[in-house]
Amino acid sequence: MIESRCGILCNECHYKEEVGCFGCIHIKKPFWGEECIIKSCCEKRGYEHCGECEAFPCEQLNAFAYDEKQGDGGKRICQCKMWKECQK
Repeated sequence: MIESRCGILCNECHYKEEVGCFGCIHIKKPFWGEECIIKSCCEKRGYEHCGECEAFPCEQLNAFAYDEKQGDGGKRICQCKMWKECQK
């Protein structure tokens, strides 16, 4: 089950309980700001998640996945790869 555009597993995220986040697939505006560039990019291109994109993993996703404060060491990129394989 796809939970996010970027590969974050929302069911493992502490924000789900703290702020009542249902994941970017189910919300119009992220709780953390006006826009998420990853979410917006996927939706503009008609993708469920980044793994469907021909530019995957792009510079934006890599920067997000390996960010010192918010990154997860690329775990979300691996998750998008798994979702793509499951869609075949």
